[in-house]
Amino acid sequence: MPHRTRPMAALLLFTGLNVVLVSSISPVYDYVCFHPYWERRRERRRMEREASMERGSMSA
Repeated sequence: MPHRTRPMAALLLFTGLNVVLVSSISPVYDYVCFHPYWERRRERRRMEREASMERGSMSA
């Protein structure tokens, strides 16, 4: 005989887990997207782009 299933407990666990995940996604998203690494990378790429544009206009 297979073990007894408990659909209500499973549904409550599933719903509770989803509530926790949904409520925690915003701080995680903010932490990942606005991490100082990305700011430094954005600034470095901007400076590289400006330098390459300067070099391009000098050679033309």
